[in-house]
Amino acid sequence: MSYSELNEKIFIMELTQWFIIKFYGTCEGNCGKQLDFCSCHPTCKSLKNCCADYKQYCVELFPYSGTIFGGTDFIVLEASFNKSSQIICKFNNNTNTVGYVDENSRGHCISPLLYETGWVPLHISSDNGTTFSRVGAWLAVHTGKLDSKFKATLVNSTKWQYYGTPNVGGTLEMTWNTSLVRAERVNIELWGYRETGEPYSDYWQGEWEYLYSLAKNQPNNGSFSFLPKPAANGFSSWELGSVRISPSTYPDGTWNVQAAWTEDHALAWHLEEKFRQNSTAWALEKCVAWDQLENQLPNFLNEIIDCPCTLAQARADTGRFHTDYGCDIEKGSVCTYHPGSVHCVRAIQASPKYAAGQQCCYDSTGAQVLTADSIGGSTPDRAHDWGSPPYKRPPRIPGQSHWVYDVLSFYYCCLWSDNCHYYFKHRPSSDCRRYQSPSSAVVFGDPHFITFDGVSYSFNGKGEYTLVSSEMKQLTIQGRTEPVNGELLSVSTQLSAVAMKEASSDVIEVRLVSGHNGLEVLQNQKTLSFTEQTWMDLYGVFVFSPTPTNVTVMFPSGAGVEVRLRGGTMTTTVLLPEEFTDSTLGLLGKMNGDATDDLVLSNGELVQNQSNPEELFSFGVSWAVSNKSALFTYDSEYLLDTYYHAPRHDHSFIPMFSAPERPDDPLGQQASEICTGEGSKFCRYDILVGRSPSMGNATKLSFQSHISLVDDLKPVISCGWLSPPNNGRKEGTTYLQGAKVQLFCDDGFTLKGSAERVCQENGLWSGEETTCVVPSNLAGIVAGSVIGALALIVIITTIVLASKKQKRCSTVSKIYTPNKN
Repeated sequence: MSYSELNEKIFIMELTQWFIIKFYGTCEGNCGKQLDFCSCHPTCKSLKNCCADYKQYCVELFPYSGTIFGGTDFIVLEASFNKSSQIICKFNNNTNTVGYVDENSRGHCISPLLYETGWVPLHISSDNGTTFSRVGAWLAVHTGKLDSKFKATLVNSTKWQYYGTPNVGGTLEMTWNTSLVRAERVNIELWGYRETGEPYSDYWQGEWEYLYSLAKNQPNNGSFSFLPKPAANGFSSWELGSVRISPSTYPDGTWNVQAAWTEDHALAWHLEEKFRQNSTAWALEKCVAWDQLENQLPNFLNEIIDCPCTLAQARADTGRFHTDYGCDIEKGSVCTYHPGSVHCVRAIQASPKYAAGQQCCYDSTGAQVLTADSIGGSTPDRAHDWGSPPYKRPPRIPGQSHWVYDVLSFYYCCLWSDNCHYYFKHRPSSDCRRYQSPSSAVVFGDPHFITFDGVSYSFNGKGEYTLVSSEMKQLTIQGRTEPVNGELLSVSTQLSAVAMKEASSDVIEVRLVSGHNGLEVLQNQKTLSFTEQTWMDLYGVFVFSPTPTNVTVMFPSGAGVEVRLRGGTMTTTVLLPEEFTDSTLGLLGKMNGDATDDLVLSNGELVQNQSNPEELFSFGVSWAVSNKSALFTYDSEYLLDTYYHAPRHDHSFIPMFSAPERPDDPLGQQASEICTGEGSKFCRYDILVGRSPSMGNATKLSFQSHISLVDDLKPVISCGWLSPPNNGRKEGTTYLQGAKVQLFCDDGFTLKGSAERVCQENGLWSGEETTCVVPSNLAGIVAGSVIGALALIVIITTIVLASKKQKRCSTVSKIYTPNKN
């Protein structure tokens, strides 16, 4: 092909593309929309109806996430740039960073320092900021939740944070993945964080600031060590910060450049010489100042949620509590700030007014650890560690606000000095006397249902149905069913997707992927990837997916939805707190503790016979969703034809209501072997009707898991913390029903009251209040001494008075006796 022919071909291609865009639509400015002749909606990729320029303007990123500190270099995938393109990236419509074009004509951006987590809107310009035509989103991640491969590591972080205290010194070392900073030589910089302005006022602000460099023009070899010394020029007043590794080609402290950051930490290693000379006295002074500040700040304790009473409850209540990454039993229980605990959880939602957090810790017996008994106890937080929407300003800034108000003070009072009584006065553990377990319901297998009030039944409709609807809480959870194994002649169905939202939150959908070997999560009909992060802060909802077979969705109301993949089938568990009582309808029943009114049709009629499969089937059919209310994604011809363009309930699908018991059934023996104990009827149905032993086994496991969950969530009685007597001590730090606490007195004192107290069913401690008193013989001696002293005083007083009287009488006698002369 000649040069002129090549140019002609390119011209024709460009002209064709121009005509397509001109007359059929462009995605420039239209991302997320369905146009007349093509689509700019995320579903267009699977439906194959994207506008020709979709990938140019509705961009994807790699990597798609990074620390809120910024500095991540990411590629704009599939969009083409010219060598002369001048790239500017605008985050959240207010923060710009400068990008570049690499040798392969791929556009790059650098993530900025942010004060929020979650998906941040991104607009990209290739003309130096004149127009921002490309649209995407960037996921900013809390530094504590960020995978270690995306950040620099403090080698022996405890040493860094105790440096200068007795017997802690020497060199410090840090390491990083050199690919995080694409440069031959780097600078090692210290950045500090502080919050200024009056707390809870409009002038309360958080700020990161470059402080100074630890080293410049160092080889980018992935490690650095140094001997710390007290910071000069007043920089030691910064007590919280992070170390940044950035290219040496930039001036000191340049914002928003490619960089690797350590986690934020207490800067003990650069504090003033006074700290090194006497760290205990220095820390006590800081602790007392913090105590005085806390006395002036509003009380947040009354608005935070109470802790679960047991470790089992804490791990089961996944709608309201989540593992604290700083003390995780699944990761070896490295509980730096909670010695003696094996696992801690945090309340997922910050408190409504003050954005405060709750932390609950438990020992190896599963009992809650209280600060009144142990330095490792549960502590509430003035600022929730994970922040709180709308983020950006204290006390809602993720991580840093918590450090300033809850962690540094713990160092002052407890770790750098022995004055925890100051700290625990303001951060006392919440016990669990007001804690109410959530109620749980489940859908599993082929599909079978157990309602919030414990009614179990099967419903094998094919379609899309309402699992839970709460008008009061504006929560909707819907389920989609399809024939088992996708077979046209199947007479049973299984759950294939659940979609949900609360109020104005994002719509979250979890569905089986093709082949039924994993789960796919969609946010507003766009697939989410969990390859880089397992936790995502979304709009009005959080999603956690540690594995492709495990998804948990958490809403502000405390509602939680767990989706688990077992044996190729979905098990969906819904947990609702007590605030949902009397407000739920749908296939999972009316949550009110009364099993007799659980199954209510959408028209308000009550199922009369819960053992009649035909009546149950009519109940299920009544909860088919309407076209207007459907939350699902229809991104394939199959889904469009089967559910979107068809009735939401397939009336032509007739299921088998009960399992046939045929002696010659080749699966009969397996069913008898697998399906034993409670719930065996569900297991047998799935094997004998669904023709799948693996499904039957999964159903058995799901049923057992639900029974265990219900058991873990059973309410328990707490009598509350019991104090030791003055001049005495106690043995026993468990305060639940049946627990015993032994009480003792110090030498020289006698116990009065009960030596043993038991937590009773009524939530009160047995026996009488215990006190330690002075022994009776000593009391007698003291009493005798007192009486003797009083008697002596009376005798002396009597003698003195008698003497004075005698003198007075003598004087009178002299005055009135006549002179004989």
